[in-house]
Amino acid sequence: MNDLLRQRLLRKLETLPDERAYQILDYIEFLESKYAQRSAPGGILAKITETVEDTMRAARLPVQAISGTATVMDSAGRIMKGLAAAGQAVVDEAVKVAGSATPKPETPAPPTPPATPG
Repeated sequence: MNDLLRQRLLRKLETLPDERAYQILDYIEFLESKYAQRSAPGGILAKITETVEDTMRAARLPVQAISGTATVMDSAGRIMKGLAAAGQAVVDEAVKVAGSATPKPETPAPPTPPATPG
């Protein structure tokens, strides 16, 4: 999708109440299932959030409860990504330190020829 179209859609979506936005989401998911040209990006946390959100919508919970839960789960996902990045940075640094602290093997001195008596 080009940037102009994306911006235009976002402007339209921002003016809608949550109930209408969920109707649009339903329509988009319908089109996605009908045409299924590419899969939606996202990790396991995004899929869990979508599943919880869909379950809450099926139970006909208030839109405020659904959006609040989705916001909390999205925040948790960002925290988990931050923790994963921090953990990866620690591992990378430890590998770098361990690599520089490992003594390099010394080259042995050439053997000296035996002295001739004489």
